[in-house]
Amino acid sequence: MRASHRTTAGYGAPEGWRGRANQYALLPLRIFLGVTFVYAGLDKLTDSRFLADSGTGSIGDLMRNVRDTSAVPWLVDLALKNPEGFGYAIALGELAVGIGTLVGLLARLAALGGALISLSLWLTVSWATEPYYYGNDLVYLMAWLPLVLAGASVFSLDAVIAARRRRTL
Repeated sequence: MRASHRTTAGYGAPEGWRGRANQYALLPLRIFLGVTFVYAGLDKLTDSRFLADSGTGSIGDLMRNVRDTSAVPWLVDLALKNPEGFGYAIALGELAVGIGTLVGLLARLAALGGALISLSLWLTVSWATEPYYYGNDLVYLMAWLPLVLAGASVFSLDAVIAARRRRTL
Protein backbone atom coordinates (compact mmCIF):
# COMPACT_ATOMS: atom_id res chain seq x y z
CA MET A 1 0.00 0.00 0.00
CA ARG A 2 1.32 3.40 -0.91
CA ALA A 3 1.87 5.88 1.96
CA SER A 4 -0.73 8.27 0.58
CA HIS A 5 -3.44 5.65 1.17
CA ARG A 6 -2.58 4.89 4.80
CA THR A 7 -4.44 6.71 7.54
CA THR A 8 -3.66 7.64 11.10
CA ALA A 9 -5.58 5.97 13.89
CA GLY A 10 -8.90 7.63 14.56
CA TYR A 11 -8.52 10.66 12.32
CA GLY A 12 -8.85 9.35 8.78
CA ALA A 13 -6.21 11.83 7.62
CA PRO A 14 -3.26 10.59 5.57
CA GLU A 15 -0.04 9.99 7.48
CA GLY A 16 2.82 12.40 7.07
CA TRP A 17 3.02 16.14 6.85
CA ARG A 18 -0.12 16.48 4.72
CA GLY A 19 -2.13 14.61 7.29
CA ARG A 20 -0.78 16.82 10.07
CA ALA A 21 -1.50 19.93 8.00
CA ASN A 22 -5.09 18.76 7.49
CA GLN A 23 -5.46 18.13 11.20
CA TYR A 24 -4.33 21.65 12.13
CA ALA A 25 -5.80 23.50 9.12
CA LEU A 26 -8.66 25.16 11.02
CA LEU A 27 -6.64 26.09 14.10
CA PRO A 28 -5.61 29.58 12.83
CA LEU A 29 -9.25 30.34 11.95
CA ARG A 30 -10.40 29.10 15.36
CA ILE A 31 -7.84 31.27 17.16
CA PHE A 32 -8.69 34.35 15.08
CA LEU A 33 -12.45 34.03 15.54
CA GLY A 34 -12.12 33.16 19.23
CA VAL A 35 -9.86 36.09 20.04
CA THR A 36 -11.95 38.46 17.92
CA PHE A 37 -15.23 37.50 19.60
CA VAL A 38 -13.74 37.63 23.11
CA TYR A 39 -12.37 41.08 22.32
CA ALA A 40 -15.68 42.24 20.81
CA GLY A 41 -17.64 41.03 23.83
CA LEU A 42 -15.28 42.62 26.34
CA ASP A 43 -15.16 45.84 24.33
CA LYS A 44 -18.95 46.13 24.44
CA LEU A 45 -19.19 45.20 28.14
CA THR A 46 -16.66 47.86 29.12
CA ASP A 47 -18.14 50.63 26.97
CA SER A 48 -20.92 52.36 28.90
CA ARG A 49 -21.80 54.39 25.79
CA PHE A 50 -22.54 51.21 23.83
CA LEU A 51 -24.75 49.74 26.54
CA ALA A 52 -27.12 52.72 26.55
CA ASP A 53 -30.58 53.32 25.14
CA SER A 54 -29.51 56.50 23.34
CA GLY A 55 -26.54 58.72 22.66
CA THR A 56 -23.49 58.67 20.43
CA GLY A 57 -22.19 55.13 20.04
CA SER A 58 -25.15 53.51 21.80
CA ILE A 59 -26.76 50.24 20.77
CA GLY A 60 -30.13 52.01 20.85
CA ASP A 61 -29.11 54.67 18.34
CA LEU A 62 -27.41 52.06 16.16
CA MET A 63 -30.59 49.97 16.02
CA ARG A 64 -32.77 53.01 15.28
CA ASN A 65 -30.39 54.08 12.48
CA VAL A 66 -30.44 50.66 10.73
CA ARG A 67 -34.10 49.83 11.26
CA ASP A 68 -35.37 51.05 7.87
CA THR A 69 -32.52 49.48 5.86
CA SER A 70 -32.49 46.15 7.69
CA ALA A 71 -33.52 42.93 5.96
CA VAL A 72 -35.39 41.95 9.13
CA PRO A 73 -36.87 45.10 10.68
CA TRP A 74 -38.93 42.98 13.10
CA LEU A 75 -35.65 41.80 14.66
CA VAL A 76 -34.52 45.41 15.08
CA ASP A 77 -37.91 46.26 16.62
CA LEU A 78 -37.41 43.39 19.07
CA ALA A 79 -33.98 44.75 20.03
CA LEU A 80 -35.43 48.24 20.45
CA LYS A 81 -37.86 47.02 23.12
CA ASN A 82 -34.84 46.84 25.46
CA PRO A 83 -31.66 48.14 23.78
CA GLU A 84 -29.53 47.78 26.92
CA GLY A 85 -30.63 44.16 27.40
CA PHE A 86 -29.98 43.44 23.72
CA GLY A 87 -26.52 45.02 24.01
CA TYR A 88 -25.69 42.84 27.02
CA ALA A 89 -27.04 39.75 25.25
CA ILE A 90 -24.85 40.39 22.18
CA ALA A 91 -21.78 41.15 24.32
CA LEU A 92 -22.20 38.09 26.57
CA GLY A 93 -22.98 35.93 23.54
CA GLU A 94 -19.80 37.07 21.79
CA LEU A 95 -17.81 36.41 24.95
CA ALA A 96 -19.24 32.90 25.41
CA VAL A 97 -18.73 32.05 21.73
CA GLY A 98 -15.15 33.36 21.80
CA ILE A 99 -14.18 31.45 24.94
CA GLY A 100 -15.85 28.24 23.75
CA THR A 101 -14.06 28.53 20.42
CA LEU A 102 -10.65 29.25 21.95
CA VAL A 103 -10.72 26.39 24.45
CA GLY A 104 -12.60 24.09 22.10
CA LEU A 105 -15.46 23.29 24.49
CA LEU A 106 -18.67 22.45 22.67
CA ALA A 107 -16.84 23.86 19.68
CA ARG A 108 -19.53 23.17 17.09
CA LEU A 109 -22.18 24.74 19.31
CA ALA A 110 -19.93 27.76 19.95
CA ALA A 111 -19.32 28.10 16.19
CA LEU A 112 -23.05 27.86 15.55
CA GLY A 113 -23.57 30.66 18.08
CA GLY A 114 -20.92 32.75 16.31
CA ALA A 115 -22.58 32.08 12.95
CA LEU A 116 -26.00 33.10 14.32
CA ILE A 117 -24.61 36.30 15.85
CA SER A 118 -22.87 37.12 12.56
CA LEU A 119 -26.02 36.31 10.59
CA SER A 120 -28.17 38.56 12.76
CA LEU A 121 -25.65 41.42 12.49
CA TRP A 122 -25.43 40.97 8.71
CA LEU A 123 -29.21 41.03 8.29
CA THR A 124 -29.55 44.12 10.49
CA VAL A 125 -26.46 46.32 10.78
CA SER A 126 -24.55 45.38 7.61
CA TRP A 127 -27.45 44.66 5.24
CA ALA A 128 -27.40 48.03 3.45
CA THR A 129 -23.61 48.04 2.95
CA GLU A 130 -22.79 48.45 -0.74
CA PRO A 131 -21.16 46.68 -2.32
CA TYR A 132 -22.09 43.73 -0.10
CA TYR A 133 -18.51 42.53 0.32
CA TYR A 134 -17.62 45.66 2.30
CA GLY A 135 -19.80 44.41 5.16
CA ASN A 136 -17.66 42.27 7.44
CA ASP A 137 -20.53 40.40 9.13
CA LEU A 138 -21.14 38.28 6.03
CA VAL A 139 -17.46 37.32 5.98
CA TYR A 140 -17.62 36.33 9.66
CA LEU A 141 -20.71 34.24 8.96
CA MET A 142 -18.86 32.35 6.21
CA ALA A 143 -15.76 31.97 8.42
CA TRP A 144 -17.79 30.27 11.16
CA LEU A 145 -19.24 27.61 8.84
CA PRO A 146 -16.12 25.38 8.59
CA LEU A 147 -15.95 25.30 12.40
CA VAL A 148 -19.65 24.43 12.62
CA LEU A 149 -18.97 21.48 10.30
CA ALA A 150 -15.61 20.31 11.65
CA GLY A 151 -15.51 21.34 15.31
CA ALA A 152 -12.18 21.53 17.11
CA SER A 153 -10.18 18.34 16.73
CA VAL A 154 -6.87 19.57 18.16
CA PHE A 155 -5.89 21.60 21.21
CA SER A 156 -9.44 21.47 22.51
CA LEU A 157 -11.35 20.34 25.54
CA ASP A 158 -13.67 18.47 23.17
CA ALA A 159 -10.71 16.34 22.01
CA VAL A 160 -9.61 15.72 25.61
CA ILE A 161 -13.12 14.63 26.60
CA ALA A 162 -13.41 12.38 23.52
CA ALA A 163 -10.04 10.75 24.27
CA ARG A 164 -11.04 10.16 27.89
CA ARG A 165 -14.29 8.53 26.74
CA ARG A 166 -12.39 6.25 24.35
CA ARG A 167 -10.06 5.16 27.16
CA THR A 168 -12.92 4.29 29.49
CA LEU A 169 -14.74 2.20 26.88
